Amino acid sequence: MKQFKTESKKLLDLMINSIYTNREIFLRELVSNASDAIDKLSFAALTDSSVVIDQDDLAIRVSYDADARTITISDNGIGMTAEELEENLGTIAHSGSEAFKAEHGDAQGDTMDIIGQFGVGFYSSFMVASRVRVVSRAFGSNQAYAWESDGIEGYTIEPAGPGERDGEDDHGTDVILYLRESTETEDTDRFLSEWGLRDLIKRYSNYVRYPIQMMVTKSEPVENPEDLPDDAPHYVDHQELETINSMTPIWKKRQSEVEQSDYNEFYKSTFHDYTDPVRTISFHAEGAISYDALLFIPGEAPFDLYSEDYEKGLALYSSNVLIQEKCADLLPDYYNFVRGVVDSPDVTLNISRETLQQNAQLRAIAKRVERKIKSELQTMLADDREAYEGFFENFGRGLKFGIYNSYGMNAGELADLLLFYSAKEQKMVTLREYVLAMPEGLDKILYAAGDSRERLEKLPAVTGAVKRGYDVLLCTQDVDEFMIQAMRTYHMDAVAGDAENAGTDARDIELANVSTADLDLATEEEKNAAEQATKDNEGLFNALKEALGEKVSAVRVSASLTDAPAALATEGPISLEMERVMMQGPDAGMAPRAQRVLELNASHPVFAKLTAAQEAGDTDKLALYASLLYDQALLVEGLPVDDPVEFAKNVCSLM
Repeated sequence: MKQFKTESKKLLDLMINSIYTNREIFLRELVSNASDAIDKLSFAALTDSSVVIDQDDLAIRVSYDADARTITISDNGIGMTAEELEENLGTIAHSGSEAFKAEHGDAQGDTMDIIGQFGVGFYSSFMVASRVRVVSRAFGSNQAYAWESDGIEGYTIEPAGPGERDGEDDHGTDVILYLRESTETEDTDRFLSEWGLRDLIKRYSNYVRYPIQMMVTKSEPVENPEDLPDDAPHYVDHQELETINSMTPIWKKRQSEVEQSDYNEFYKSTFHDYTDPVRTISFHAEGAISYDALLFIPGEAPFDLYSEDYEKGLALYSSNVLIQEKCADLLPDYYNFVRGVVDSPDVTLNISRETLQQNAQLRAIAKRVERKIKSELQTMLADDREAYEGFFENFGRGLKFGIYNSYGMNAGELADLLLFYSAKEQKMVTLREYVLAMPEGLDKILYAAGDSRERLEKLPAVTGAVKRGYDVLLCTQDVDEFMIQAMRTYHMDAVAGDAENAGTDARDIELANVSTADLDLATEEEKNAAEQATKDNEGLFNALKEALGEKVSAVRVSASLTDAPAALATEGPISLEMERVMMQGPDAGMAPRAQRVLELNASHPVFAKLTAAQEAGDTDKLALYASLLYDQALLVEGLPVDDPVEFAKNVCSLM
């Protein structure tokens, strides 16, 4: 037995126990090695006329023996001599594939697809096996050799035994793993079954370019024996060689070559969805980093999309071999709903091929992916409004949270993808559409936030704005106002290609809550009347403020109210809707409160009742009226009254 050197033993132990975090990838590594061996032979046949092979016969075979506890991975590739076994398996971290790839790099991705890089993938076998035997016969050689090791002390290399690769054209390699017994912490039995191996092949090596074959059990109906009734179906099992992998990945094909129904089927089977995707995005990039990408925008939101357990990310492949099932770095959080695949032979993987070494490469791919997603969403918004509105209903919350969570930094990326319900138009509109339809004299985007569209439409501030010809965006999701506070302004680019709006310049438009106390929507005549009413009734407002105490910061006349006798407005950064949302959270006791202003309509009959009570010096009645108007305004805003019992008593006292 040839001994591993001390340093090599340490390195081998490191690879077996530390490099890989997932034991089941051993099959991925061995299948990738087998694919490389076939690629080398295939390339030799193209460049050397003396090498004659049938390309259709090239394949990888996986088999198992549950009783002997063995798994065998076989290929009919180029094989290895005794010297090559010594060099490739006896020297840890020597990669024959990497050397071959460097020498023939011009053909990579065209006539071959060499996967190996580090020369350590083979040693992942020892994560599950107590002993590994490799039998290999080089193409054109008459002798096969066997390399064997327990992965601890050393290895042996000797001529293969009878029946081991001794046929006339029996070139290639067999890797035989003798699996350890299962324990409480290590389940190796799951690999000794047809379905266990099939699952690993489909998950990690489904798109290796050569057939991966297994003997599988099939059942077929036969004529019923005489001792069984005619209506009882009878089946017999038989073994059949089946190709497990798909080989040609759909994302390698041009979009023009694939039917949408094929994309839909791939999406549903791969990502376990029962509905077709609403959009499919396929693109190919070449350059410093070449890659293929196939992305899907789902038709329905997964049930756990907004839960802590949801994992975003695209499946990352390298040379058709799965590296990460969900690579989170390929998607920003606000596009977490996108499913798909990115496959690149150029990404620099770490030694375990489980993560990337160069994040700059990942960032470059992610940036292009992000641009493609946005472009597709903009196209859908422009060309298929109904489909986009359905998409936004499912995933709009995530886009809004992307703006809020970045403190508005992502507003430039996402603002034009947002939709809001227009109180005036009675339909969903974009911020750009709102701005283009703004009446002359309005320099703000008005919005109202609350828990339902129906209630918001009836708010005094909203009805007053709409009656004056202004539009108000009705925001009903709990993230809306927080997002708008983070945005502050909407930047609209100059309008191009639109004759009607061609003169519209780029500008920043403030977003303003229609219930803000200092919002100025009234006419000059209405404002003058409000100012006069304020001067004439200063004592009344002081008395009302005294009656309400700390509940409000001020009581004043509003020039904007039309039909309602009173309404609540706010001063400062906290609105009533923000307060309501925060009061529902776990830190409700520490949530900041909005600075409330009770606004009165001087033209409403109720105001005359207030002035009459003031002139009569009836402070008790004024206090009663103040409390009722304040509680009424709270209810209109969808907020609970501070003291329901007191409110009921006040109503009864008037009756």
